[in-house]
Amino acid sequence: TQSTWGQQASSFFFLLPRARYCTVIVQMATETKVLRKPTFVKIDTLNPGSKGVNLVVKVDSISTVVDKSRPDGFRIRIAEAIVGDETGVITLRARNDQIDVCQPGNTIVIRNGKIEMFKGHMRLEVDKWGKIAPSTEAGTFVVNTSNDKSAVEYELVRVQ
Repeated sequence: TQSTWGQQASSFFFLLPRARYCTVIVQMATETKVLRKPTFVKIDTLNPGSKGVNLVVKVDSISTVVDKSRPDGFRIRIAEAIVGDETGVITLRARNDQIDVCQPGNTIVIRNGKIEMFKGHMRLEVDKWGKIAPSTEAGTFVVNTSNDKSAVEYELVRVQ
């Protein structure tokens, strides 16, 4: 008798003989990918359309935007935090559990962040494919609040 996994695997490899697809599955399970080291960028290099960015930033301030409870009991929280490094600051939109990490004075590591436009201004967001985590070492840099990337208003110009 085949297990449930075996039935699912046979539906994916229905053209291969039984012995062949077992070999393919074992080979795929034993292969390991070599992950490359992340490349960290600075705030001043961000522009509209940036995605997949990794940053080490310090949280300057945070303010709650939305704090609601749904009828099913799930709580929705959205906050905007001003984060920055020695090159500038930007507004980070944090959701739910991300808010707990973003406390003023904390140094955080943002992985796979992206820039979203909100009313013509840049917002740094981290979706389900990214991660916000506390840094293992304290940031030794001083946040440069004079270069606010979110204060610049962008306009979409269509070229014909």
